[in-house]
Amino acid sequence: MSGAPAAIEECRDGDGPLALADLVGRARPLVIRGLCRDWPMVAWARQSDDAFARELARLDNGSEVDALLLPPGEGGVVGYNAAFDGFNYEHHRVSIGQGLQRLAQYSRQPEAPGLAMQSALIADCLPGLLDDHAIPFLDRSIEPRIWIGNRVTTPAHFDEYHNVACVVCGVRRFTLFAPEQARNLYVGPLDFAPTGAAIGIARLDHPDDPRFPRLKLALAEAQAAELRPGDAIYIPPMWWHHVESLQRINALVNYWWRPVTAAGHAPDTALGCLMHCILAFRSLPPAERTAWRELLDYYVFGDEDPAAHLPAGRRGILGPLTPGQLAEVSASIRRYL
Repeated sequence: MSGAPAAIEECRDGDGPLALADLVGRARPLVIRGLCRDWPMVAWARQSDDAFARELARLDNGSEVDALLLPPGEGGVVGYNAAFDGFNYEHHRVSIGQGLQRLAQYSRQPEAPGLAMQSALIADCLPGLLDDHAIPFLDRSIEPRIWIGNRVTTPAHFDEYHNVACVVCGVRRFTLFAPEQARNLYVGPLDFAPTGAAIGIARLDHPDDPRFPRLKLALAEAQAAELRPGDAIYIPPMWWHHVESLQRINALVNYWWRPVTAAGHAPDTALGCLMHCILAFRSLPPAERTAWRELLDYYVFGDEDPAAHLPAGRRGILGPLTPGQLAEVSASIRRYL
């Protein structure tokens, strides 16, 4: 990277009470040192990698999880193949125990393949962890996921959800970019992405690549932190995050959630809305695009209430919706599509 990125703001668990509203309201990333320091998984990792793997395998119930296998020549960086018509990894389904055995084998190889078990619901594969691995300020209905692998890098991508991620084994380096840096990260296709989320295809470790001249602008605004077992990070929705796993075995537990703070309904994902906007507005003449931008700012993104002048019972989609009204609106949207 060109120059050192700024440090992500930090606090330490124990500095004072930390509430969920403190995170959601800040709209900026925050490293929370020691948030999960008392978790059993963290204690196992502090003993040794072998102890961590042994104890985790003991709790494995045999359920299969998604795993990515990258050839050694890819340097552990998840992405596209050379022809850009596929991805640079094989997808497999393995149990946690099988994946840990493979990681042990790879740890003895000087140039090992990259292996990453991805986004596995702990309730499905390691249910014995649930009781002793909780975050006090998160509702227990928010289901934790576990990510386990060796030296694998996930390029810059964003999630639509609030995210608390806890490192439980190894070291992970997080490099974050604010949402407005999307234009400088050279994002790959929205509808053809390696792990579901669109990724930046410019390599952060190749800042002088002539194909991506604006990458340096993003790097100048980057924030970064290295997290060790027991540390956590809060990543707000839509923030781009580039995650490097730096040890022969790394594990992370994360929690995604999507609160709705305004009256109304939020779908599980808004990516389809973005794609529809691209189809609907991108090819319009400039004056029409400008007009639609004004409407979107007024009805969606502005702070003003566009229904304030309407009777409460006649605000339609701009007001609170009953389940029946929501169903009618959804049907209407489908007819438009």
